[in-house]
Amino acid sequence: MSADRPKKHWARRLVVRGAFVYLLTVTAMWFLENRFVYHPSTADAFWTEPPDPRIRDVWIDANIKGSERLHGWWLPLEGASEALVICHGNGGNVCTRGPSLVRFADGLKRSILIFDYPGYGKSPGSPNEEKCYESARAASRWLLAQGFASERVVIYGESLGGGVATKLAAEVDHRALVLMKTFTTLPDVAKSYFPMLPTQLLMSNRFDNASRIKECKRPILIAGATADSIVPYRFAQRLFEMANEPKRFRVLEGDEHNSPLPPDFVPEMRQFLEEHP
Repeated sequence: MSADRPKKHWARRLVVRGAFVYLLTVTAMWFLENRFVYHPSTADAFWTEPPDPRIRDVWIDANIKGSERLHGWWLPLEGASEALVICHGNGGNVCTRGPSLVRFADGLKRSILIFDYPGYGKSPGSPNEEKCYESARAASRWLLAQGFASERVVIYGESLGGGVATKLAAEVDHRALVLMKTFTTLPDVAKSYFPMLPTQLLMSNRFDNASRIKECKRPILIAGATADSIVPYRFAQRLFEMANEPKRFRVLEGDEHNSPLPPDFVPEMRQFLEEHP
């Protein structure tokens, strides 16, 4: 018997085992995708009361099976003719963003609405990509019912919420779009974590900002954090390159994904809005 035969047999076994492990990993990722993408905190798991007495609980009618009403926080600013709607990221719930509402309202001089996707906070149900989009549409309709014209509403999206915000901005008229630490597509981000996996073929959650950003015709402000290990900085740069004018890019030097907003960001955001009425 040739001495090469055991080596060839061992090599074949190694290839078969490697292929099995690879397929097992792909299958597990496919089944567990939503657990990787969404990290909601229900109100039962974590909840704090609003940090400012001006913040009100609101319930938003939504066309979502199992989540016919969504919970949100509303901070109306007396005399404000414009509003900001916040599409938050994939973790926590509205109460984890309470201080940001106050900062935005007082710094931008605009009324602020933030809402929870299904399965987050007090909103019933469970999240997926289309439900997140439907949630944003419902929030937009709610603001219209409060008397804010679409062109007077600034759409703000952070991280995963940037995908929700971009989709909404591609569908409705708006004042401006602000994207914080977001990405080109979700499969692009997944590829940066798992370079050997076919994320473009595998993932059902797309949040395809790259194909939608050109449909956004109003002013765009994009911010990226240079030390971001969750949504790498290069994705915010690429998205900015694809965006229409007028646009501005803000470098968050040394910031990580969960770093708080720098003190000068809200004033810069207000200046950008004033420069592009």
